[in-house]
Amino acid sequence: MSHKLKIGELRETYLTDEEIWRGFTIILSSKSVKSSTYKYALIKALIESLYQIDEDFKVTYDQLAYTFTKVYWNLIVHHNLINQNSGKTARVVSIIKEEQSKHSIPQEMIFDKIPDSLQLKLVRKIKATMKINVFGALYGDTRGQFYAFDHKTELLRFNPAVHAFMLNYQRLITNLTNYHMAAMIEQLNEVPSINYLLGKVESIAKRSSLRPFEDLLLSHFSAQCFYCNKSLTGQKRETHVDHFIPWSFVQSDHIWNLVLACNKCNSSKSDKLPERGFLEGIIERNEELLYPVNNDHLNKQMQNYNPKKLIMLYDYSVKNGFDAIWAP
Repeated sequence: MSHKLKIGELRETYLTDEEIWRGFTIILSSKSVKSSTYKYALIKALIESLYQIDEDFKVTYDQLAYTFTKVYWNLIVHHNLINQNSGKTARVVSIIKEEQSKHSIPQEMIFDKIPDSLQLKLVRKIKATMKINVFGALYGDTRGQFYAFDHKTELLRFNPAVHAFMLNYQRLITNLTNYHMAAMIEQLNEVPSINYLLGKVESIAKRSSLRPFEDLLLSHFSAQCFYCNKSLTGQKRETHVDHFIPWSFVQSDHIWNLVLACNKCNSSKSDKLPERGFLEGIIERNEELLYPVNNDHLNKQMQNYNPKKLIMLYDYSVKNGFDAIWAP
């Protein structure tokens, strides 16, 4: 009955890689009691939050609930995969379908396209559901070894050993989670094949457009390519926003990892890492974004940013197989 817990204390601080792998094996195997896809979505949210923790390895429920909500909105509304539970309709499905109907949102509209006010309302409602059905369930499956949580403070604290492990094996954990989540959704929805679903699960967290970030970057910096310094005139399709460290590894959009790029650099860089010399440039660039500004969105984006985290992200992406280095 661990899902009913309101507080979960960390029961073990030192864990070997073998012990942590055993924990993930239990979560992903039939040994875990899985009546819904909730646990997989929480793992995806934890992965997206790996570089957003504070100095005490804590992440807010709001951060986790945002990713959780985004994942389910895109599965339920955009891809019409309604069955996320082996029993009665999952609460998260009811919440999302109710709000979709109330606001007459078309199926084509993915999460980041709906109004901010509706996003916040959905996140708030789904966060309440996560307190009842999600945080305690995964906590129980991992025997209290992976994280601690507290519903009153609305904070989850990673076990530092588990956090380091997830950084080191991030790509593998992501792929395993996507596969098992897709397999369960396939079974629940009786869709034609897991390959069809795998693509949906892999892409559900991806933002459709980075245009808001383009406007934000252009309001702070001159219109030139971060990589080759070419002037960007604003002509159609000339200015791009690039993930400095590829989105396929980061799995999230944060302005400290986004740069303006010309079409040529963005296309040739693709899913590669820029050569290490560019790290100094983006760290210097981010220093300018740290000064207090009258922009709540920017301030939130830079919350918990630390140049050491960006360097760590770069190093861990290499360890996870992103070793094709690019230069203009």
